[in-house]
Amino acid sequence: MGAVPHLFGESPRAPFRRPYDNLATMPENPVTRRMFVAAAGAAPAAAAAQTMAGGRQPVVVAPYLQSNIQAQQQPLKIVTMYRFEPDEVRKIQSVTSTKVEIEICATREEFRQKLRDAEVVYGDLRGSELDLAPKLKWIQAGGAGVEGMLDDAHRRSPVVITNYARTFAPGISETAMGLLLCLTRGLATYYMPQFYKRQMNPVGTPKSAHHVELAGRKMGIVGMGGIGSAVARRAYYGFDMRIVGTDARPIPKPEYVEVLRDPSWFMEMVPQVDVLVCAAPHTKLTEGMFNEQVFRRMKKTAYFLALSRGKLFDDMALVKALKEGWIAGAGLDVFPQEPPPSSHPIFDCPNVVMSAHTSGWSPDRQVRLIELFAENVRRYVNGYPLINVVDKQAGY
Repeated sequence: MGAVPHLFGESPRAPFRRPYDNLATMPENPVTRRMFVAAAGAAPAAAAAQTMAGGRQPVVVAPYLQSNIQAQQQPLKIVTMYRFEPDEVRKIQSVTSTKVEIEICATREEFRQKLRDAEVVYGDLRGSELDLAPKLKWIQAGGAGVEGMLDDAHRRSPVVITNYARTFAPGISETAMGLLLCLTRGLATYYMPQFYKRQMNPVGTPKSAHHVELAGRKMGIVGMGGIGSAVARRAYYGFDMRIVGTDARPIPKPEYVEVLRDPSWFMEMVPQVDVLVCAAPHTKLTEGMFNEQVFRRMKKTAYFLALSRGKLFDDMALVKALKEGWIAGAGLDVFPQEPPPSSHPIFDCPNVVMSAHTSGWSPDRQVRLIELFAENVRRYVNGYPLINVVDKQAGY
């Protein structure tokens, strides 16, 4: 049981690793099968799973209970609309001696037809389609957020959902610091506009506040999950920033975080920080939480970074804050409406730098996606805990 924390984190001073890199290698000859799937807050699935008989059963329990289901070698059928490359299919199939059949469907109708034999689905599965998949035990969501798929039908179902939490964090955290540096060093505001005009002249003086250093500044992060913790690490170790934050889960405070409290501290934290980071998941509780009241409480010299989901902030309130000088600037990788229409007033704000919800993209990210899914397939076949099980009641 001592190794469980390493599923979702790593030593604070270690380089960023995939969530399962620190796990001891598990043998492929288990005594029992489908013993458990690691998950918090998934008790409804536990009771249902324990009553199922025969075959592979992802039992969601805490503390872990042991199943009497013996190891079997029936083929595992995975149904998806995701266009896996041939080498990716081979990677997934290579992790186990059990035969793994991956059905790649070209249309939604074909997908719905193939669901009747699916034990695993990769990608989006609507709650209304659950009845079409009587053998379904596990869904691997194609992204980190599941708010677009998760509904009451999924919450009532014993089917386990896993996501790609933390898998996108390296690229997103690098983009976050890039957006922030573009703002603090005046690159987006002063020098890129000059460059387009084939000009280049210094702005301000060596002593003026046109160029700001990050060292010693305080960053406040809302959501200390995969994205938030990766941004915190880079800001603390790479830029000597002070880190405070909030998280809805009672997680241990990392050594690189000065203060970590529950969400009730949010409004008290806001006026203290020089950089406010939106890294929380999209739920009913977080939607629209960065609003006019929040932007008015920020320092006039502070910056806002939106990294997780665009629906967490009020875009018109942000425009007002930027135009009227309530805050110094904003770095946005996400937006409430993506892409924002060309008529949107955000494009009239010179103190904004944006990317098109692409901060998690890279060839390395694709490698991590396949490796994590392949590792979860190996675990599923052998009855070991799955990585990144979603708490369906919490929504992430």
